[in-house]
This record gives sequence, structure tokens and C-alpha cells, in this order.
Amino acid sequence: MGLAALRVGVAGTGFIGAVHARSARLAGGHLAGVAASTPQRGEQAAAQLGAERAYATAEELVEASDIDVVHICTPNHLHLPLAERALAAGKHVVCEKPLALDLTGAQRLADAAASSGRCVGVPFVYRYHPTVLEARERVRSGATGPLRLLHGSYLQDWLLKPEDDNWRIDEQLGGLSRAFADIGSHWCDLVEFVSGHRIAKLSARTATVLAERVDTGGRPAFTSADGNGGNGAAHTTRQVATEDAAVVQFETDHGALGSTVISQVSAGRKNRLWFELDGAEEAVVFDQESPETLWVGRRESTTLYRRDPEHLSAAAARVNTLPAGHPEGYALCFDAFVRDVYDAIRGGGQSSAADGMPAFADGLRAAQITDAVLRSAREERWVDVAPAPAAAGAPASTATQTEEVPA
Repeated sequence: MGLAALRVGVAGTGFIGAVHARSARLAGGHLAGVAASTPQRGEQAAAQLGAERAYATAEELVEASDIDVVHICTPNHLHLPLAERALAAGKHVVCEKPLALDLTGAQRLADAAASSGRCVGVPFVYRYHPTVLEARERVRSGATGPLRLLHGSYLQDWLLKPEDDNWRIDEQLGGLSRAFADIGSHWCDLVEFVSGHRIAKLSARTATVLAERVDTGGRPAFTSADGNGGNGAAHTTRQVATEDAAVVQFETDHGALGSTVISQVSAGRKNRLWFELDGAEEAVVFDQESPETLWVGRRESTTLYRRDPEHLSAAAARVNTLPAGHPEGYALCFDAFVRDVYDAIRGGGQSSAADGMPAFADGLRAAQITDAVLRSAREERWVDVAPAPAAAGAPASTATQTEEVPA
């Protein structure tokens, strides 16, 4: 299939839909159509994004005969039905997470994808930072030694105040988990991907610090009451059941301990995804807001490695785009992810270069962990996490195993 022949449809045209559309073009796709929440908004989005046409509904788009690959960027409650329809219609599918509102739905969709023979992807795009891949290579090569501690946080502040609102607040649209399903899933995916460990059991506490919020009808994602997302009108309030924050401690299948703090109400934190992996020989630290550097600590020294294509491992160099000193970021990670998916489509299901391209099995893995977090918080106890699907991430290297203690 030639580059021009890959016809792309984007369902959902908010912030993330525009990101998908841009990356699709850069990967050689032709933006054949879009669909929004109403036909009028669809027409506006088609003009803004340069799509060939607007479809009246997302359902019409995902089943259209002139679409090869569908990007599902709608509110969460539509992910499962739209993705199922797209797969049944023979489309390749890129679906935002969560795959479904609950674990049962995520399992159903992952099974449908596995039996469809189509290429699927879930945009856990932080995997595509060159410094993340460099950290992964340090673990896989044994440079870190066996990992003992995995810890960090993912902090935002865009839902800090009672006036901050978005459709994700509504559990009927976003699901029973908000902060953890939305951003905690990214943290867990990234740490499992880099470390090769899998979270085996966990203990979680969640907090809804704002049990009542102003109901604005839903501002666009990542716009706050302080910004330009409001319309100045008076609004009623609504009760909130989904969590604003979560604290999770866990054990991995290789005997390491870990913890993470997830929050959408941490003032001043915009998108601080941060992790540290502490091994027997060295520790590695990644900060998504400063992705040009990787901190590596040893007892005798600490080193700040800059992203420099001349000195990256082969795995990291594959996704590197710009020369050293020219900052790369989120958009380029998204480009690399979509490029991998499209290469896999053109390759008949195989990507010649991709290692760890996130697919629906990884979306299912996120649902498994989210489900365990909610069960633990509800029952106030440690719970086991379901074993990761076989296709999730890469197998752990011997460098990630726990140390043997002599008798």
C-alpha cells in the first residue's frame, strides 16, 4: 500500500484529534475524513484540519468504505463501540486510552483486535522520547544492575479549582476512574516499559478533594477556569465521584518495590511525569517536562546525559529527529508512534523497526492496573493485579531480575 493510499479518518476533533491529524499527515496518511460531536462542528473541523470531508457521525466515519485507518479521539464512553465497529468493518484502529470504561470492556476490545488481523495502536507516546529509550537500554544491558525501587509521580493542575470542569468529570462519559485512568495509566505504562517489571500487587488510596464542581457543560481539555475555557455565564454545580488524586504503592513480579503519586490538582504542575528506577549499580531518572536529559546516578558520580544522536543507543537513535540542542518533545513522540503504526499497516502487520509499539494489549494492561487501583481503594487492602497480556511491552532482561541472596 503506497503512502498516498493510506486513507485516514479521525473521530473526535478536540485537542487530541488535531494532534492525531497532524501526525497522520506527517506519516504519509491522507486525511480523508473527520467526525465531530455535531455535523456543524464536523464541517468546521474539516476546514480547520484540512480534511477531505466531514462525516455526519462518528459511526458513519468508522464504517466508511473510503477509510483505511480510524483514529478514535472521542470521549471515553465512545471508544469501545466505535473501535468495535471499525474493526468489524475491516479498519485498522488507533484508539485513545482508556480502551473502555471498565476492564471487561477493555478485554472485549483487545480480544476483538487480536482476532481481527488488523493493526491497532494506543498512544502511550511517552515511550518515544529518545531519553526514555536510552533509560530502557541501560536497564536491558545490565548497566543499572537489578532494579530494587521504582518510584515517581504524574502531576497536573488543570482541575485544581471548583470552577475547573471537563467531560472527564462525569463518570458516565469518562469512567469510574479519572486521574488514574487518564494519567496514572501513562506513568505505569512507561515504568513497566522501561523497567521490564510488571506490577504484581498494589495498595492504593484515592481522593476526591473537590466533591462538588461548577457544571459548565464541559470545558475543552487542559483549559482551566483561569484561562479562556469559560464563557462567563452563571452555572449550576454538580457532584463529583471520580478521583482527583491517587497514591499507590506496589510490588513487581521481580520483587522490586514501588510507589507513585497521581494528581490533577497539584498547583503549578502542568504535565510533570517523572520516574526514578533505582538499581544495584545505578539509578536513572526521567522528567517529561525536561526530556532532553537523562539523569544517571552511581555511588561515585552523577551524570546528566543530553539527548545527542551521536551518542545514543540504536534504539534511542531510531526515534531521534533533531540534532542535539534542538529540543524535541511530545509532538515528535506522537509523530514517531503514528509512523510506527502506519509502517506496520504497510508491512502487513509487521513494523521492521518498532520495538514496543503500544497496541491494544497495552491498553488492556492499563485497564488491569486501573481496575486493581479502584478495588484496592474501595476495599482498603492490598490486591493482586492480573498478569499482563503476553504482548504488553518487551520481556524483562536478566538485568531486571532481583538479586540472589546467599544462604
